[in-house]
Amino acid sequence: MPLRRLARRAIALPVALAVLTGCGSGEPAATSTASGSAPAAGGAAAEVTVFAAASLTGAFTELGEAFEAAHPGVKVTFNFGSSATLAQQIAQGAPADVFAAASPATMKTVTDASLAASPTVFVRNRLRIAVPAGNPAGVDELKDLADARVKVALCAVQVPCGAAAVKALDAAGVKVTPVTLERDVKATLTKVALGEVDAALVYATDVQASGGKVEGIDFPEAEQAVNDYPIAALTGAPAGPAAQRFVDLVLSPQGRDVLTEAGFQAP
Repeated sequence: MPLRRLARRAIALPVALAVLTGCGSGEPAATSTASGSAPAAGGAAAEVTVFAAASLTGAFTELGEAFEAAHPGVKVTFNFGSSATLAQQIAQGAPADVFAAASPATMKTVTDASLAASPTVFVRNRLRIAVPAGNPAGVDELKDLADARVKVALCAVQVPCGAAAVKALDAAGVKVTPVTLERDVKATLTKVALGEVDAALVYATDVQASGGKVEGIDFPEAEQAVNDYPIAALTGAPAGPAAQRFVDLVLSPQGRDVLTEAGFQAP
């Protein structure tokens, strides 16, 4: 059974967030912290800072609580957001210990800067069409998104969910003119949940995590745009060995169970 949720606090990063062109509001990536109350013992790292794709928010928050329970006095701090923005932050010197990206392409920004070695793909994710509860626009399949009367939200193409949407639409031969391009998948899903758009292409895991606020529609071309998620402890991580221990938890049977329950697929 998942551990009881702990209070969260925002963290401030010393590096300015990179702004994605045409990515909606351009607000900073969401952050959350799972906090332990006791000081670290024996000189062990007191904090592990994890930068992770927005779609991992629920599963990683739960794993952060499990990690803290297994390592008393160690705090796990998360920075959730667009993988592309997080990769840029890390490349610009943001203090991070672990990076979990929603695509190999965004992880490559970090490995090309020699800031991580040998990332491991730990889950996969696929797209679904998300519509507001009740599906007022009557969307049934991908080609319905090409109807000019249907207001569509997409992730910006620079971020993994946007790149996957382009692949899926190209595979279907469907041209969509979105009314908005959002900075990450959570922002895109919010447009649907609030009824501001009629449909969006988001990850299956985000539809599941919405708790019924949106409905999901499967479409066959999603299988041609599946995203692999890599994770790595960063080179010279301030947390030292604790960074790799968090990665090990994600890759463990316990981590796999939490991620599968959240709707992710095994690689």
